Amino acid sequence: MGTHYFNAVRLAMASDWVASEREVKTAERMGLPHEVAETFLASGVRRQAVAWRCSHYGPLVILAWAGGVALLFILGKVFSMLTLRLIEGADPSASASSGQVLLRRCYRQLINVAGSYYYISLPFVMVMVLGVTGGIVYGVLMIGYIPITLVAVLVIGAVVTVYKMVQTLFVGVDPAQPGRTLRREDAPNLWNVTREVADKLGTRPLDQIRITPGTEMAVYEQGTRNERRKDKGQRTLVMGLGLLTGFSQNSFRAILAHEYGHLSHRDTAGGDIALRVNQDMMNFAYAMAHAGQAVYWNVAFQFLRLYHFLFRRISHGATRLQEVLADRAAAGLYGAQAFEEGLRHVVRRQIEFRYIAGMELQEARGAGRPFRNLYTLHLYGEDSVERAVDMAMNRETSEDDTHPSPTDRFRLVSRVPCQEAQPARGNMWSLFPDPEALTQEMSSQIEHEARGEAALRNPALAGAGHSVQG
Repeated sequence: MGTHYFNAVRLAMASDWVASEREVKTAERMGLPHEVAETFLASGVRRQAVAWRCSHYGPLVILAWAGGVALLFILGKVFSMLTLRLIEGADPSASASSGQVLLRRCYRQLINVAGSYYYISLPFVMVMVLGVTGGIVYGVLMIGYIPITLVAVLVIGAVVTVYKMVQTLFVGVDPAQPGRTLRREDAPNLWNVTREVADKLGTRPLDQIRITPGTEMAVYEQGTRNERRKDKGQRTLVMGLGLLTGFSQNSFRAILAHEYGHLSHRDTAGGDIALRVNQDMMNFAYAMAHAGQAVYWNVAFQFLRLYHFLFRRISHGATRLQEVLADRAAAGLYGAQAFEEGLRHVVRRQIEFRYIAGMELQEARGAGRPFRNLYTLHLYGEDSVERAVDMAMNRETSEDDTHPSPTDRFRLVSRVPCQEAQPARGNMWSLFPDPEALTQEMSSQIEHEARGEAALRNPALAGAGHSVQG
């Protein structure tokens, strides 16, 4: 006992703090009174040993964590290249191959790992924020000159950053659904079309249709994770009425088959981690910006930028594969031409409707009149719209895209053999018993939202009684 105790004293005098701590604990196990050992450690040996471990092992831990981030990025690039190769080389006449199924499964696991790694990374980022701040403050103190303002800004910034980082983890995701429900009695013919497409694809039909004033077209599932895993969730189609003007039933069926393809392939069954991570990252970004901490020298903000880029690349690569497989399902049922016509209409109508709504907002505000029905207005030969449509149709696919470019999608489905599908006749509005009432309702909703938004910006307009631009 005595040998170990005096050796601990010698090692402490030589500034070998870790060995000194180890020796005095050995002496305690051999009979040194606890009070004596504790007094020795509290004299500064324990603090110096902890500081030594942090300074020597901390960088290794940080380096290992950074290596994990780099590995995720490399895996994302590899999976992206494999996806591209598989899409280009797959037989379009065959159903999903075992390679495609395996890649989708691995991609899903990679997204889950990347999502979980974001939360694992947060303690490391907190340590780095506090460590960098503490190191700068310590360096300033060692110099002997203390710039009080700089130190205060750094310390307050570090505290606010860590607080916001923790706070945003407890912000709930808004469960509100888009638009309103379209009951079966509101459009029985439309519901019949959705059941017909589901039967043709061999999948379960929709449980709910929600209509919005815009130009959305998407599907999602609701229910517990177990319900969605067992394909018992509530299937919902979101359909913007802004798409329906000029939309033929034949093209609509092909686009609807694409959406059903996502449901059939179980693309909508998961995604909880991805949605939550994206929501938390956006909440953190908003909180940092609001607190004035979204600056280049903030370590946490730079981490957020880096990880958002990384996670976007990984998750978007997976969705591009899902989109191509859903395109093939649609083209296999109704033909590549019907799908191409439908997608061209969707792209054009999204740009046109945004332009029409903006122009009507300006004109209504200038004339002091109510909105006209936005869904009955037409656009002819507007150069800026045509240029925007041409750019959207002919752009190249990038790694940040959730969907391949339209030209790539057309090229890939052009080789898909089609069943003998009888083309449907008529336009989409003919499926609704009273389209006038529906479109007036949605136009009024856009007008109400535009007036409310403008009133928030300028309270003097709140009681103006006429349309204002949103």
